Amino acid sequence: MSFPLLTATAALPAIGAIATAAVPAAQRTAAKWLALLVSLATLGLAITTLVRFDPDGARYQLTESHAWIAEFGVRYELGVDGIAVALIALTALLIPFIILAGWHDADPLETGSRRWRPTQGFFALILAVEAMVILSFEATDVFLFYIFFEAMLIPMYFLIGGFGDRAHEHGEKVASTQRSYAAVKFLLYNLVGGLIMLAAVIGLYVVAGNFSLQEIAEARANGSLDMATNTERWLFLGFFFAFAVKAPLWPLHTWLPNAMGEATAPVAVLITAVVDKVGTFAMLRFCLQLFPEASKWATPVILVLALISIIYGALLAVGQRDIKRLVAYASISHFGFIIMGIFAMTSQGQSGATLYMVNHGISTAALMLVAGFLISRRGSRLIADYGGVQKVAPVLAGTFLIGGLATLSLPGLAPFVSEFLVLVGTFARYPVIGIIATFGIVLAALYTLVLYQRTMTGPVKAEVAAMPDLRVRELVVVAPLVALLIFLGVYPKPVTDIVNPAVKQTMSDVEQKDPQPEVEAAK
Repeated sequence: MSFPLLTATAALPAIGAIATAAVPAAQRTAAKWLALLVSLATLGLAITTLVRFDPDGARYQLTESHAWIAEFGVRYELGVDGIAVALIALTALLIPFIILAGWHDADPLETGSRRWRPTQGFFALILAVEAMVILSFEATDVFLFYIFFEAMLIPMYFLIGGFGDRAHEHGEKVASTQRSYAAVKFLLYNLVGGLIMLAAVIGLYVVAGNFSLQEIAEARANGSLDMATNTERWLFLGFFFAFAVKAPLWPLHTWLPNAMGEATAPVAVLITAVVDKVGTFAMLRFCLQLFPEASKWATPVILVLALISIIYGALLAVGQRDIKRLVAYASISHFGFIIMGIFAMTSQGQSGATLYMVNHGISTAALMLVAGFLISRRGSRLIADYGGVQKVAPVLAGTFLIGGLATLSLPGLAPFVSEFLVLVGTFARYPVIGIIATFGIVLAALYTLVLYQRTMTGPVKAEVAAMPDLRVRELVVVAPLVALLIFLGVYPKPVTDIVNPAVKQTMSDVEQKDPQPEVEAAK
């Protein structure tokens, strides 16, 4: 029996979470180092998975299958395709940086305060989220996927509500109330989506007789499972609604700005760069593969919603006074591009969307973590409280600029390639949608450059005059992310080579081919 690599990749952070939580209360530093070492070991397993995966091999590889609840056809089934492998690698890569960036976020409060923050719990919850996200990417049993899709809400709820940002203009009491509101809103939105999905999961079992993604997809392909049109559409809507909440897609997005605004910067990165990717990934894996006809039926409406997300998110980002909420609305706009690429039903669009998931994770992590370092120094999230930072902390300002330029998809940085592919793929089939979506790029340049101009340039404000530049730990967090943004911006081939075969198989699932360009006949 071969080594269960996929199980080990998810089990290691889960075990690490338990071990971290069990560290004695006085040994906070030991808990931090244990969490970091576990995350690095998980990254090693993720890299091993990446190396062992053959893009030209079977669709699902490194598979594991064991009986679980045999009476109801539930199995412990794991397997990865190129899209899942890329997102597992992204998750495992970001968690060590999130832990390092949040090294002091759960330390005791100010000297003299009797309140203590459970440091061990903070890092244990991060590892628990990592385990559940990785299992969600690996699961090929629909019921197994659903369990971890929902279970990750619990540690995220405590991370948002229990470890919020200390920089609040109205004091700790108001901040605690707003954190609680943001955490409850996050939980309720996602629970409602999950309950609707549960009804669809049960409906799928009634129709198909099992929960195996591969078996159901094969039965759909060979004609042995023929869903009624209305049944398929209702099931699709149940799945898609839950994924659209998680993504998030307008108008189901309103929980994200609250959650990211009130969470610490590392937890905000965990939300938008890691957890939210499960929603867009699931659209590709489950919606398109299980319900191909319904996916095509819903495409026009979904593309309009994605377009609204792009423009609406960018417009609200332009008007933000809060740095973290600005990044949150920018992410809503970026998720609109990802969903637009998925449902453009072209290979360029879907490859670009998958690459965008990876690149957005890296670029948002770079920008938000540097923003977190900035906020921790000044003690304020308000843009108006800054000015002239580049004169006193040039390295901080420079990395903030690179993160911002990546967010606006500057050529030469990683998000440009993915956004270009999404737009090309959308233009090929839906030119009007593609044309309007390009305005999102213009707005991205506006909110990014205005943010930099107001915080980093101009006269040095007295409150930032003594601001220190990035420290060694912070440079260790930011430098690799900046290097990746440049490397993948110049040479995205390592990622596209992995994801493109999986995208071709997804296109085959929905029986779509790329539209041929119209070439005027030579006279």
